[in-house]
Amino acid sequence: MHEKLLAVVGESDRLASLMSTQEVASDPEAYRRHAQAHAALADTVDTFRRWQQERGALAEAEQILREESDEELREMAEEEEERLRGSLSALEQELRLLLLPTDPNDSKNTIVEIRAGTGGDEAALFAADLFRMYVRYAEKRGWRLDIMNSNETQLGGYKEICFQISGDHVYSLLKWEAGVHRVQRVPDTETQGRVHTSAVTVAVLPEADAVEVDLDANDLQIDVYRSSGPGGQSVNTTDSAVRITHKPTGVVVTCQDEKSQHKNKAKALKVLAARLLDIKQQEEASARSSERRSQVGSGDRSERIRTYNFPQNRLTDHRIKLTLHSLDRAMEGELQDLFDALVAADREARLAQAM
Repeated sequence: MHEKLLAVVGESDRLASLMSTQEVASDPEAYRRHAQAHAALADTVDTFRRWQQERGALAEAEQILREESDEELREMAEEEEERLRGSLSALEQELRLLLLPTDPNDSKNTIVEIRAGTGGDEAALFAADLFRMYVRYAEKRGWRLDIMNSNETQLGGYKEICFQISGDHVYSLLKWEAGVHRVQRVPDTETQGRVHTSAVTVAVLPEADAVEVDLDANDLQIDVYRSSGPGGQSVNTTDSAVRITHKPTGVVVTCQDEKSQHKNKAKALKVLAARLLDIKQQEEASARSSERRSQVGSGDRSERIRTYNFPQNRLTDHRIKLTLHSLDRAMEGELQDLFDALVAADREARLAQAM
């Protein structure tokens, strides 16, 4: 571990030196990349330096205990030695966590797709409820949310809705939402008070950089058509909706929420790039299936990750066997305790695998 930490310090120093050169300082994009990489190492470097200081202090305390005969000084040194050993143990555990491989997508903006599954209108209504839950959480975090595409039902639900969330480390938290969300409640349309079970699928896609996904125009079939469903004046009157088919993979993306065809096309291309990056990363991850099984959930969209039981005000995350009797607050966007528990469980699983 010590050699890895020295390598991290060396890389941090190298990046700091590069950022001070005229070549990097005069290139905003290069400077941004180097600054992000440097910032990502800051916690590890600071913790390692604290560990080095405490290690030096412990050596001094041990020297006093070996050489000093004054009882008062020895008692003070013994107390200091005990404190320092506890501090060093905690710092070493923190360093093990900091040295765990990080998800390169964690700092990215995110595209979320919610689709109603089994349950008909009730599933579509719950899709809308989930969307509002994420809107409220994004507001609490100070993130920006932009709807990319939606297919609304007559009852105010969504057959599907796609939106982008931008902000600080969005993917690092929202990635836990990928999978099947099951709801148990009495629908508004139920006259006999029976509890129905419905399901909604959530996909969470990191936003793709241009260097990660190269969209060749020859691989794209772009169709325009008239928008349908609820909307503004241009709905059903202009060919503003856009459908893009990626011919090599068959992936199809539609966007119709904007009145401008150009804006719909730009949004559709962004979603397409994110989906293609997701396919690429899922293929790479399948080669590391044993590693993925050791972590919290696989990210598989067919995996049932959570149940929302409204009659009991209960939310259960099946991956970490966590049950909270505060579903009402969760639906208002109070999700941080849940996300913190998921992050902690994932770290423990990966740390156990690394040891």
